[in-house]
Amino acid sequence: MQKTVLITGTSSGIGLAAARHFVAAGWNVVATLRRPEASELADSEQLLVTRLDVQDPDSIHAAIEAGIARFGRIDALVNNAGFGQYGLFEATPEDKIRDQFEVNVFGVMAVTRAMLPHFRAQHAGVIVNVSSGAGMFTLPMLSLYCASKFALEGFSEALSYELASQGIAVKLVIPHGGVSSTRFGERSGQEHSGQARLADYDAFVANTNAAFDSMRAGRMMSSAEVAEVIWQAVTDGSEQLRYLVGDDARGFVRARRELNEQGYIDFMRSHFREKA
Repeated sequence: MQKTVLITGTSSGIGLAAARHFVAAGWNVVATLRRPEASELADSEQLLVTRLDVQDPDSIHAAIEAGIARFGRIDALVNNAGFGQYGLFEATPEDKIRDQFEVNVFGVMAVTRAMLPHFRAQHAGVIVNVSSGAGMFTLPMLSLYCASKFALEGFSEALSYELASQGIAVKLVIPHGGVSSTRFGERSGQEHSGQARLADYDAFVANTNAAFDSMRAGRMMSSAEVAEVIWQAVTDGSEQLRYLVGDDARGFVRARRELNEQGYIDFMRSHFREKA
């Protein structure tokens, strides 16, 4: 039987590229997003474009039911919907802090929980959670995004032990080093524009922005490259948990994995310390 994947956040970037990749590979795809009327995808024999807002439980259940009604079953779930906030923690309004976790953490949990009865009934299924290098190492001005991705990493790892007993695999795809052709920077900029300025941080913010500008000058991977790794995670039949994809030219992943604790912290701080 032709297999089916449900993907969240297919309006652009990684989610859109993943939907196209799975269709090209012969899978049925339930491509979900908050505003399906704005989708770059169109319904076809293999493709169902439907509404799913990870903060709206009714829309989650409706999307899953629509996918099952259309294709008979769902074999894999890709939790891709998410966003990042850029800015000082102290300057971020409380409602924006909650939004970060509602989408990146609680939204993933809600979609996963809604899908699990279907997967358990099949005694099979693959869940891929799209994480970030910011779930392995931290960066200033991204404290809330890092916190949400660290939470996602811990949740996914622990959940993988539980669901293995049900024949369900949990995977983490971890882009790092920057992804082109996404709207991550666009939304981050919109969120940052609403923050109050705290003058005491001006020198630090200027130095950090300059450091990020320098980092962005390096090679960025494409959304299609990430989609290829998502496809691998879904289809390789392995028990592998983490799949890293990206360019570690800055050495952040290597530092996290190879240095002792203080060595890692010193290395990271060296990138953002104000120059004399």
